[in-house]
Amino acid sequence: MIKQIFLGMAIMLSIAPALADPAATKGRQIAEKMDQRDRGFGDYKADVAMTIQGRTQQARKMQMQIQVLEQADPLEKSLIRFSSPRDIDGTAVLTYANRAREDDQWLFLPSIKRVKRISSSNRSGAFVGSDFSYEDLIRQDVDKYTYRFIKEEGCSGLSCLIVERKPKNPGSGYSRQLVWIDNVHYRPMRIEFFDRGGKTLKTLDYLDYNVYLKDYWRPGSMVMKNHQSGNSTTLAWKSYQFKAGLKEADFTVGQLAR
Repeated sequence: MIKQIFLGMAIMLSIAPALADPAATKGRQIAEKMDQRDRGFGDYKADVAMTIQGRTQQARKMQMQIQVLEQADPLEKSLIRFSSPRDIDGTAVLTYANRAREDDQWLFLPSIKRVKRISSSNRSGAFVGSDFSYEDLIRQDVDKYTYRFIKEEGCSGLSCLIVERKPKNPGSGYSRQLVWIDNVHYRPMRIEFFDRGGKTLKTLDYLDYNVYLKDYWRPGSMVMKNHQSGNSTTLAWKSYQFKAGLKEADFTVGQLAR
């Protein structure tokens, strides 16, 4: 009897790989490789110009600085602080991208001198009126999605792997995303976002890549287009500085109000 039980277990283990979904396995492998390629940079900071363009309204321009500290867990800590225009000068967002648990985000509003914790249910809201949501600001742990490889096709003169990923968090503002990843450097080239009802919501394009420290690729600009509202938001990145000497003390809730 015992011999039969072990034989049955051996048979199940032997056929398990065959029962696995090849598209899901490949999608997961691509996501892991993309994540691994962007590990080890330590820290960096950059200046970013944000331009929000409404369908009929005049463009609104903002200036901010972004600081990022790489860690094991949290995966990453990031701090965004605005310097202009005057009505949002000093506004700041602190994010802890956690492994296998809910991420942490705080917003500092200088007009009321108050730090507010952003709950997971509110992260689908617009980031300072832009087409980016607070959810878009978080570097996601690979384990927070399920994956499926769709196909390979040309994009921007390159060959891209298209992977569908679905957030496991039921509070996400998205039902799924399609990610175009170049198959040489494993950089994201485009992300198409679908709303909770499954309709196309937004498209994010990564443009003008440059490489830093010989290994780490960063876009010169990012363009998020909202297909439902007709609005768009452009982030123009400059003055990237890696190994800037950032420390954990630079990423505390207390630092938000300083």
